[in-house]
Amino acid sequence: MNDVNCTYHIPVLLKESVDGLNIDPSGTYVDVTFGGGGHSREILRRLGPNGRLIAFDQDEQAYANRPDDDRLIFVRHNFRYIAQFLRYLDIDKVDGILGDLGVSSHHFDAPERGFSFRFDAPLDMRMGQGMTTTAADIVNNYQERDLARVLSDYGEIDKAMKLAKVICAKRSIKPIKTTFELKEIVAATVIPPEQNKLLTKVFQALRIEVNGEMDALKEMLSRTPGLLREGGRLVIIAYHSLEDRMVKNIIKSGDVSKAAPERDDIYGHVDVPFEAVSRKVIVPSDEEIERNSRARSAKLRIAEKIGE
Repeated sequence: MNDVNCTYHIPVLLKESVDGLNIDPSGTYVDVTFGGGGHSREILRRLGPNGRLIAFDQDEQAYANRPDDDRLIFVRHNFRYIAQFLRYLDIDKVDGILGDLGVSSHHFDAPERGFSFRFDAPLDMRMGQGMTTTAADIVNNYQERDLARVLSDYGEIDKAMKLAKVICAKRSIKPIKTTFELKEIVAATVIPPEQNKLLTKVFQALRIEVNGEMDALKEMLSRTPGLLREGGRLVIIAYHSLEDRMVKNIIKSGDVSKAAPERDDIYGHVDVPFEAVSRKVIVPSDEEIERNSRARSAKLRIAEKIGE
């Protein structure tokens, strides 16, 4: 194992999120997004000799960056399988679950991964190199209506169908294989001041579709009430409204798709699994945003598991 504190990913809201776990030195915790290991290393620093940390990440580079620590169990799979792997490890309940969602800064800064329109690279965007579908596959093979759905649902693009028509017309002449080829096509559809905003939405939408991010997040969040012991903490950092909406809903209603809890028809009783630790969403300071531009859109929510 490596014990190199790799700086390829700068953790966002590090102190605030790990503080939010309210760590018991002998407790068991899960970092569902190991990434560069910044949050995991801080959790390990606060754990005692009997504490345990289970870290999830499907990326090979993240696995290579794991610290040499006997208290760490590294799971090389998507966090959507959190319940299955905890069961496999004979772990019934945990004391805290932390997730730093989205893509690591390393992914954005590695041209060959194809996550950023800043570099000319193959349209890839796979978080796990063992995955088969790439962004190029989606851009070139999806039917027009399906491509429009992806752009609308995951990029929240107003004129998604119009943009999908343009992309499909261009790909009929020549396959779109690189980030710059897609960038040129998308940028030509809007005036220069709007180009970067639209490109960000398009690349976000494709990345989410490639990696099945929304389905994975829904599955993981839906499992958390049954995995946390009473008083356990759920700590999630989200970067766009689609993610944050799910997190906010699971805290408020216990259901990722519902913004408010269901009430008992007779007694009006509300049965929810979590209580928000902070009533307001926590955002990075101006100083942190200046150090790390990725922090600009970060929103941290912390909840505590209520007794059964």
